[in-house]
Amino acid sequence: MKKYGKRLRLSKEEVEMVYENRAESTTNINGNTALDIHLADRGIKKDDVVSVKHWQSANGEYRFSIVTKEDINANENDMLDKISDFIENHSPHYPSVKRENKDANHLLVINPADIHIGKYANGVETGDGYDVETACMRVLEGLEGLIYKAGGFDIEKILFCIGNDVLHIDNVYNQTTAGTGQDVDGKWWEHFEVALALYVKCIEILREIAPVDVVHSMSNHDYQSGFHLAHALKSWFRNDRDITFDISVAHRKYYKYGKNLIGLEHGDGAKMGNLPLMMAQEKPTMWSETKYRYWYLHHLHHKVKHKWLDAKDFIGVTVEYMRSPSGTDSWHSRKGYVGVPKAVEGFLHEKTSGQVARLVHYF
Repeated sequence: MKKYGKRLRLSKEEVEMVYENRAESTTNINGNTALDIHLADRGIKKDDVVSVKHWQSANGEYRFSIVTKEDINANENDMLDKISDFIENHSPHYPSVKRENKDANHLLVINPADIHIGKYANGVETGDGYDVETACMRVLEGLEGLIYKAGGFDIEKILFCIGNDVLHIDNVYNQTTAGTGQDVDGKWWEHFEVALALYVKCIEILREIAPVDVVHSMSNHDYQSGFHLAHALKSWFRNDRDITFDISVAHRKYYKYGKNLIGLEHGDGAKMGNLPLMMAQEKPTMWSETKYRYWYLHHLHHKVKHKWLDAKDFIGVTVEYMRSPSGTDSWHSRKGYVGVPKAVEGFLHEKTSGQVARLVHYF
């Protein structure tokens, strides 16, 4: 039988001595400046520190885990108060738009995939710098580019695809929904406000062209905050009859336009090969009423395309992944996931002829 050393217990007097001598601040009393340097490099004030955990790596470097007052107090109510103030500063009431061409028969699909607002990449390290400002500039530039390329078509409706990792992190610890740490530019609440303002601007531009149907896809980086963002966006346009929303928690969404059936999901769920028959199983009526069927997926940031043919040799379902305007962060750069074209993509669907044009704006 293995014997262990005697377990030591503190007496009541010893416990009281520990509490009496416990530090009440982060002031160094042993001349160790590693913590001071750590806080200074990150712009953290000592007075804001609530607790500190520290250890040494295998090569002797100091490591710290810091909890600040902001992390402790940050909650959903704070976020909702900020969004409420944001909305009050811009009254969401829009005049109706007079539509001149009543014979328009095209659907414009605008799909800015995997924006990752909040992602940080240093161009010196990765060769492809990326931050919040760059993300917004690329989306707006891409949107204008797609609209310009679609200028020769009579557009009846616009399908605006949102979600799909629009936000890079999902909590106050700079982590994704699954808890994976990320390099970030700014704070989580700043990302939320910027993303909302960006989506509002996009819809304001699109609604001048045609009525806009907004469909949200749940995603792995921002499963919760992306869902909240979609509902804040719906509230913003609640009085606009030209805007509709499909923003439920359902992972797969379907959209019908004439003889076109479009499936949308982030791309991290069902296997790609199962999606065609899954569409037929989940939406049998829509399937029977359409001839041209598509899945638009995201998540991978690069182009993958596959077609399934039916017995009559016409296209049954086309499945493809969208490109992303997002830059390459440190981890992906180290792993060699580089060289993928950065782009915002869109499509034009004719009501009875399926997809008739593919639109790409590269960066």
